[in-house]
Amino acid sequence: MSEGAESGTEGAAVTISDSAVRRIRQLEQAEDASGTMLRVAVGGGGCSGFQYSFAFDDACNGDDTVFSRDGVRVVIDDISLEFLGGSEIDYVEELVGAYFTVRNPNAASTCGCGVSFAVG
Repeated sequence: MSEGAESGTEGAAVTISDSAVRRIRQLEQAEDASGTMLRVAVGGGGCSGFQYSFAFDDACNGDDTVFSRDGVRVVIDDISLEFLGGSEIDYVEELVGAYFTVRNPNAASTCGCGVSFAVG
């Protein structure tokens, strides 16, 4: 496991927005789960070919990279990191709902739901 600095690991930097930091912290407190990390992964599926998944995890695997900001940690496995390098993890609150999302410069296209994407 490698740990990225607050700005991430060079070449594969993943940043965490202020909004995502606040929401992760709120969820940790609500679940009394201090030390829990938000795991972001990329898998096959969705309407565009790949999809993001978000889950809380309290363990790191050998192929994980941890990105941190203001005491909040996001963990990403090496395979997912290949698709997520340069991305920002964000939390959005809109009239239709609130959700974690990824602003991914590697995505050639995304679907309307923002959960799936395609690479070029």
